[in-house]
Amino acid sequence: MTSYVIPIIFLTVLALAACRKKNAYSVFVDGSKTALSLMAEVFPYLLTVMAAVELMRASGVSAKISAFAAPFTEFFGIPKELTELMLVRPLSGAGAMAVLDGIYLDYGTDTYIGLCASIIYGSSETVFYLSSIYFSKSSVKNLRYAIPVALVATFLGCVLGCLLMKVMM
Repeated sequence: MTSYVIPIIFLTVLALAACRKKNAYSVFVDGSKTALSLMAEVFPYLLTVMAAVELMRASGVSAKISAFAAPFTEFFGIPKELTELMLVRPLSGAGAMAVLDGIYLDYGTDTYIGLCASIIYGSSETVFYLSSIYFSKSSVKNLRYAIPVALVATFLGCVLGCLLMKVMM
């Protein structure tokens, strides 16, 4: 059944275009042109964030920061093993996935740490990556509270997720 989802969506879009008397191909080409210009604008921001994340992980800075922040996260009920995941997740989805994979290999997927790691990964977002995309395209120049509020919300989601997992186990 799921193998039919993409073809059904494709055919639905073509049917809607025909009903509205639009040329689906030319609309698609126009959208592609817009996407290319958007990528040209956004790419430098993405490259900067990705390079910074890789430099942090490769140099070991994220591991050192994680070791330093572990007592703080443990105070809020988050296992110290998940500190690096919490620090990398706002920066990079791929980097966080690599950390998550390491956690799964070390602790398993059905352990308290593995389940909390899944919750942290699933309930948080790449704050800096999304901010670089959204704010590079919008006219907002003063971010003031946007990133700090997003980071606090991410942290609270991690705390509540681990607390709920502790209650459910």
